[in-house]
Amino acid sequence: MRSEAIPLHERALPVALVLAATLLLWYAGAVGLNRAGAVERVLAPQGTYSTGQLITATLNMERPVLPAPHQVVADLYSSLVDWPLDSPRNLLYHAAVTAQSTLVGFVLGTLLGVALAAAIVHSRTLDRALLPWIVASQTVPVLAIAPIVLVILGSLGFSGVAPKAAIAMYLCFFPVTVAMVAGLRAPQRIETELMHTYAASRLQAFWLLRMPSALPFLFPSLRVAIAAGLVGAMVAELPTGAQAGLGAKLLTGSYYGNTVGIWSALVMSALLGLGLTAAVAALERWVLQTRRAAR
Repeated sequence: MRSEAIPLHERALPVALVLAATLLLWYAGAVGLNRAGAVERVLAPQGTYSTGQLITATLNMERPVLPAPHQVVADLYSSLVDWPLDSPRNLLYHAAVTAQSTLVGFVLGTLLGVALAAAIVHSRTLDRALLPWIVASQTVPVLAIAPIVLVILGSLGFSGVAPKAAIAMYLCFFPVTVAMVAGLRAPQRIETELMHTYAASRLQAFWLLRMPSALPFLFPSLRVAIAAGLVGAMVAELPTGAQAGLGAKLLTGSYYGNTVGIWSALVMSALLGLGLTAAVAALERWVLQTRRAAR
């Protein structure tokens, strides 16, 4: 029996409620955190002031502790509209730089994760030798390992995208490896024995049985991996003193105390993460639809 599709307004209502609650808490936080600065810098010279004047001052400070949502939206809009796409003042320019490193690291991390999973599944020795170290590798904070990797790659002559992509790959490969190990082991024993009955080679069994069984495990891990890769690419931009990229934009904003610019870059990174995740989800739908049509 086919389930009925949920109406659009019923799907949008929970999202709208969460968004409204988030904005309300954000505005309340901005008033509370900016109150002392607004009183000291804006309202104290005026003497007495009303509650309305206090709220207005806290939500429109030049250098607030916590910018109000409308300040972030205005700064983001100005960045996108008032400057050309190739200008360092345009956040799309920085988003493109970060996205390039993220995508390269994501592709490399996915290939590495699938290769490691295939090796682990087909070898008990590698299962016992590699898997614990793969898990242990993720216990090292990326902020600690990023400078080391960047220095080593820099000494070998790698610069630009490569070092940042390496950090993104470091965060991408782990969820793919773990998910693919579970997925490649998903076929039941009777199915693997049937492949042996047909005299299928290991490679044929891998492509015809194990890989199709692993697809439902692979794509959720890819959505996690590309989000982690974005974080890795931004973190890698911090110790290099990069002039472009969302991580560099965050670092510049912290140097000059531009909290509005910092939050604008954070919002842009969130939008970039949503876009990349949506692209992976679209790829998943296309692959699964193609697979169903081929049956």
